[in-house]
Amino acid sequence: MRAQVRRALWDMVPRDHRESPRALRRRQLVVIAFVLVGAVVLGFSLRTEPGSTQFYVFTLVMAALWTVGAFASGPLHLGRIALRDAHVRPVLTPFVVGAVIVGIFAAGGLLVRSLGFLDPLTEQIRDVLAYTDESTLWALALITAVNGIAEELFFRGAAYAAVPKHPVTVTTIAYTIATMATGNLMLSFAAVLLGVVVGLERRASGGILGPIITHLTWSLSMLVLLPLIFL
Repeated sequence: MRAQVRRALWDMVPRDHRESPRALRRRQLVVIAFVLVGAVVLGFSLRTEPGSTQFYVFTLVMAALWTVGAFASGPLHLGRIALRDAHVRPVLTPFVVGAVIVGIFAAGGLLVRSLGFLDPLTEQIRDVLAYTDESTLWALALITAVNGIAEELFFRGAAYAAVPKHPVTVTTIAYTIATMATGNLMLSFAAVLLGVVVGLERRASGGILGPIITHLTWSLSMLVLLPLIFL
């Protein structure tokens, strides 16, 4: 298990994803433009009435923006990780990594709920969970999955490839800043932790498949677990 986690998060597989200076500059300009627009739309999406038509429209627009920006920036890659003597698409290991993150967040949620002086954080979590209370689970699960895929396409796909130095740190900061547009501290905190993990997966594999699987495992699980903890 330790070796699998190391391969998923640390050991870099060989890859040749070099871009010309012109292509890199173009990718950087596209990424900056879509980050600015996306932050504004994201802020509005979580300030709409839970379960309203506007809420669904804003979140789907957000996913569309990230997706269009990702593919408009340039080529994207699925990535591979080492397995024995071969390089394979990362599938099972990112799922395990996501499950571990779910356990950490669930334990943290129980801790926050049990400590009285953290009541302000509890209220911020309940503000987010208001959307689960007012909307059907299947619709929220669909939106969560679509947005999770779109975010990874953009932040660990386009944005990561646009950063020549320290891409894990830079993309995590960018993802966190975009999430901070919601005004919710707990979502921003989650963005930091998730961003670091999926950023390391992107660094190791050279692609977006691992980050997508981990992100979906985490976000869909939290959609079910957090209401059980806080509501």
